[in-house]
Amino acid sequence: MGTPTSNANPASDGAKEGWWAKLGPGLITGAADDDPSGIATYSQAGAQLGYGAGSLMLFTYPLMVGIQLASARIGRVTGHGLVGAFERFCPKWLVASLVLLLLIANVINLGADLNAMGDSAAMVLPGRPAWYAVGFGVLSLLLQVFLPYERYVRVLKWLTLSLFAYVGVVCVVGVDWATALKELVVPSFKWSKDHVTTVVAILGTTISPYLFFWQAAQECEEIKRVPEDQPLRRAPEQARRQLRRLRIDTAVGMGFSNLIALFMIFATAATLHVNGKTDIETTAQAAAALRPIAGDAAFLLFAMGIIGTGMLALPVLAGSAADAVASYFHLRKGLNLPLAKARSFYGILAAAMAIGVAIGLSGVNPISALYWSAVINAVISVPVMVAVMIAASSPKVMGEIVLPRKWKLLGWLATAAMAAASLALLVVSVG
Repeated sequence: MGTPTSNANPASDGAKEGWWAKLGPGLITGAADDDPSGIATYSQAGAQLGYGAGSLMLFTYPLMVGIQLASARIGRVTGHGLVGAFERFCPKWLVASLVLLLLIANVINLGADLNAMGDSAAMVLPGRPAWYAVGFGVLSLLLQVFLPYERYVRVLKWLTLSLFAYVGVVCVVGVDWATALKELVVPSFKWSKDHVTTVVAILGTTISPYLFFWQAAQECEEIKRVPEDQPLRRAPEQARRQLRRLRIDTAVGMGFSNLIALFMIFATAATLHVNGKTDIETTAQAAAALRPIAGDAAFLLFAMGIIGTGMLALPVLAGSAADAVASYFHLRKGLNLPLAKARSFYGILAAAMAIGVAIGLSGVNPISALYWSAVINAVISVPVMVAVMIAASSPKVMGEIVLPRKWKLLGWLATAAMAAASLALLVVSVG
């Protein structure tokens, strides 16, 4: 059962914690979901389908909360990330396959995000996009390696505020709120390849495997950061406070993610869709298209938001990949460790970032990169989600603190939704 932590200080029992202190892995994970590739997806959805695409944000919110909460509970209860949990009941070859596919998808996504960030910076500042892409990648890596974890978490939390740039965009573009709210509640979708592809793209963007791995890993980091905290299997007396914090953190983080995504959809629907510009393929195109329609303010806010959220997403993509690989090989890992004590972990992280930078500079079509990243994520999302739900519900993994029935329902509904969306895309593609 472990040694009780009855000598915890008053702040540790949550009595004196403010609302901001209660937010951490869930908030950062949710905000990182709106990375530059996500912005591209939401911009395409708003431009092609109009306000009605926003209804998917209402649909995906409870599903996101369910699967992310299951992932977070695994980390907090066991003290190990998802790879460690999967190894308890999955064949080693299956775990290796999932880790490899996660790594491939993440580095491709890193390259696409850096490409988008470089293009956005070059639109508002002098210089070449490639220079900015390299600079952002190097800066992110240096922060992860050399900034102490406690300070680094604060940086990431404050970076979430960069997403409010898209609230500003909505404020200056002139949304038709009556139409927007009507189509939000009563959307109209067609059974066509374009519509189904957009739905699958939004689901794949909002419910992505790297987010599951990251939030579970960050709960493990939080256990190491706070001296009084222990994995809940060893300290069940901490369960009530910690599980309540997890629920608040995850619900707020996923809500923030989907609210900002909704603003992105509304902004592009109000400007691009109503003016017949439905062929937006990149974030840079979306920002440039906004300028003549909505003015310089909307253009600048949109472009700078891409940079801010990109700086938040880069460590999530690289960190989740590095944590999964290091866990599989049982290496010392964690952003809380100095470089000298976790050289292999930081080496994997640096390699992931370097490959991402190389992809960003290679001239690979960013849309192709995002497409293959989405395909790989679609391939691995359903088996990963099944594994997460089995682990979170298993007494062998979780002890007595298994996932309650209502959260099981949401997690399995999210898994079923992803499976159905992938199947629908296959049907319309073949048909």
